[in-house]
Parts: sequence; C-alpha cells; structure tokens
Amino acid sequence: MRRNLEVWKMGTINYLEALKLQEKLASNRKALKITDTLLSLQHPPTYTVGKRETIHNLLIPDTELKSIGVELHYTQRGGDITFHGPHQAILYPIVSLRDIGLGARMYVEKLELTMIELASMYGVKAQAGQKCETGVWVEDRKIGAIGVRISSGITSHGLAFNMDPDLNYFKHIVPCGIVDKGVTSLKNETYVELPAEDVIQEQLIACFVRIFGYNDVVLKDKSVL
Repeated sequence: MRRNLEVWKMGTINYLEALKLQEKLASNRKALKITDTLLSLQHPPTYTVGKRETIHNLLIPDTELKSIGVELHYTQRGGDITFHGPHQAILYPIVSLRDIGLGARMYVEKLELTMIELASMYGVKAQAGQKCETGVWVEDRKIGAIGVRISSGITSHGLAFNMDPDLNYFKHIVPCGIVDKGVTSLKNETYVELPAEDVIQEQLIACFVRIFGYNDVVLKDKSVL
C-alpha cells in the first residue's frame, strides 16, 4: 500500500498561526479532505505549556516575558513546558495513525527515531529518554523534544530538534519538567561544520519520510503564508 505525504515548508511562523493551521488541517484530515500533511517550520521565541499545566516550571514571572522577547501559550498537546524558537527545526505531522497502522506509543518512538537518525548523520550519538523522559538525548542533555496531540486518530503538534538555538532561553524554564538534566544542540555536540539550516530541516523531513514509510511525497513552499 502506497502512502502519500504532502510537506509544507513554512519558514518562520507565529505559534498561534501554526496552531490554528494545525487545527484546520486536523479537521480536514479527519474528514478525508486531505492526505497526511507535514509542516516544517520555525517559531519566534515562544514558551508553550502542555496539558499538565505545570506553570510552576516557568522560572521567570510571566510579566517579564515581554522584556526577553518571548510569548507564552497554553496548548492541548501532551508534555510539560518547553521552548520553541529560531534555529530549531520543528515538524508538525497531521497524519492518520489508523491509515499508517500505528498506536500512540509506536508513533512517538518513530518521532524519536527521526531525530536520532538526523543526529547520527553528524556523528552525534543520541537516544530515546528513559521512562517519563520523552524526547531525544545526548547522554543527559536533551537535543530534541516531543509533544503530541492525538484526536480521533489524527495527530498534531510534534517534534522540535535543536539545531543551534539560544540555549539561554531554557534557563528560564524547567524543560519538560525534568529538573536534573540539561539541554543541548546539534551545534554543541558535533565536530562537523553544519550546513545551512534549511538543509538540516530538509534532512529531518527525509528522515521522517523514511522512518514512517511514505512512498509519494509532494513538497510545497508555504513560506508566503
């Protein structure tokens, strides 16, 4: 059975705009109006809080967020507080788990494998976290975060891989609620000179396509939206 995927390369887009787009696409996917769709993008500096609503893991008063140029948004994805920002490769898959024959746990594991494979291309040995430590790690340093929402078998939200973000933003939160581990980036962990970020994002898309077994992929440049 052939699997079709449409990839939207969005460039940098505001978090709320991306959230509304995901909701629309998820509704259309549920109604069988569209095929599986993958959004590839970056966000301006943004903290997002998942369904656990553990706002105490925000270590800076929310009244001071504007002074450091960060927005704060609450979401219906799984997971705790995290950071999204420039120089981070983000993928939001809007896919039917029923059509690709995956349960929620296996879906998350394949998202982890997507980032692990990308890291390995640059000589970085990454691995999935321990129990209750969703995401991808280099030893005790997190290089990729995962937070997903699944509604009626349709996914939204997804993964964020740290290419070379300003890690100082993570100092103002307890990333994913894990207090005793750090955060890192591909830039910090590899001895290889990194190519342009759009190249890395394309490589991440290629890893996703390969691991999830899509045969027919259509690329669309949506950066003008």
